[in-house]
Amino acid sequence: MRYSGFRVFAQGLTGNRGWRPAWRKPAPRDAYDVVIIGGGGHGLATAWYLAKNHGITNVAVLEKGYLGSGNIGRNTTIVRANYFLPGNSEFYSHSLKLWEGLERALNYNVMHSRRGLINLFHSDAQRDAFARRGNAMLAQGDDAVLLNRADVRRMLPYLDFEQARFPIHGGLYHPRGGTARHDAVAWGYARAADRRGVDLIENCEVTGIDVENGRVTGVQTSRGPIRARQVALVAAGRSSQVAAMAGMRLPIESHVLQAFVTEGLKPVIDHVISFGMGHFYISQSDKGGLVFGGDLDFHASYGARGNLPMAEHVMEAGMTLMPMIGRARVLRSWGGIMDMSPDGSPIIDRTHIDGLFVNCGWNYGGFKAVPASGWCLAHLVATGQPHPVAARFRLDRFATGHLLDEEGTGSQHNLH
Repeated sequence: MRYSGFRVFAQGLTGNRGWRPAWRKPAPRDAYDVVIIGGGGHGLATAWYLAKNHGITNVAVLEKGYLGSGNIGRNTTIVRANYFLPGNSEFYSHSLKLWEGLERALNYNVMHSRRGLINLFHSDAQRDAFARRGNAMLAQGDDAVLLNRADVRRMLPYLDFEQARFPIHGGLYHPRGGTARHDAVAWGYARAADRRGVDLIENCEVTGIDVENGRVTGVQTSRGPIRARQVALVAAGRSSQVAAMAGMRLPIESHVLQAFVTEGLKPVIDHVISFGMGHFYISQSDKGGLVFGGDLDFHASYGARGNLPMAEHVMEAGMTLMPMIGRARVLRSWGGIMDMSPDGSPIIDRTHIDGLFVNCGWNYGGFKAVPASGWCLAHLVATGQPHPVAARFRLDRFATGHLLDEEGTGSQHNLH
């Protein structure tokens, strides 16, 4: 069923009785060409691009809960391409281009909003750093505008410009940055992959990975064994646990990253804003809630819940940047299990086990990377060669020293 304005109107006239389920609920088959472990944004995108770009449709996505129950539904929905380092810069640029055509490609409203992102700076040194980043973004083919204090005051008059400790000197404006609806992204990819014949199997926990003579042969699940020629591990914060089933130890840590949302308010924040003197970022959702977050909880954990000291830290940063936020009531908070690599950049690579691929280490960049992550992993699985924009996301870079030192802020890198 193709979605359209006419179909919405027609269904409204007939009591909405003609809609079909967005995707099937198939039982797992005995064997597939490709099994993807993880039914979040990255796993679902990989399945869709395997089918769409490479014609590989004998694919199963295995999710131990329901589709979108992990980090794809536990983030602050920011989409951007303002990375500085070669390797990351071209990858996120490619991802943003895919975001901009995603709704048409999926025939699904993921509520992508190009509202613009502004990174504030508060010193001359920060201005120089952001000017350099902006020039790198322009050289990559993306957009960047260096704003002075007056420009920022005109665009964001509600900020505290007189703060003596952290005065706002200006900002780096990324007009194509913005937000998207996180769960709608999962639903859109799921529906599109299902329409191509991919089996989306929920409530199916992987309990083992079968390896014979150095080659993956399938997986053991709570719903029985499944044979597979290729297996892609796309389990985000649970990647280390799943990789251990194949005897692998990944160079990542799992941390909790909290996010918060306030009561619904009248439109006030038109952009995505990032505070330069504290890790704080905020935007306003289509429902009116202020959505914001900050640093991860600096201890390793698999608990999808946060702690009060870090919540207080994030609230302090918000009050420092915009004291008006103190009048809003926080309705809820949540935590996502984030996979942090030592250098702060992701891993998309084949492993030493033939037919086993890994996609992990997304750090703070997981949601905005969903389209390009799926595109590049699908390319690797289908062709055996890394996609050019993800060629530096090799697993062996931690052994060779060819790191992409974006921002690795975990707590236990000495253990890797």
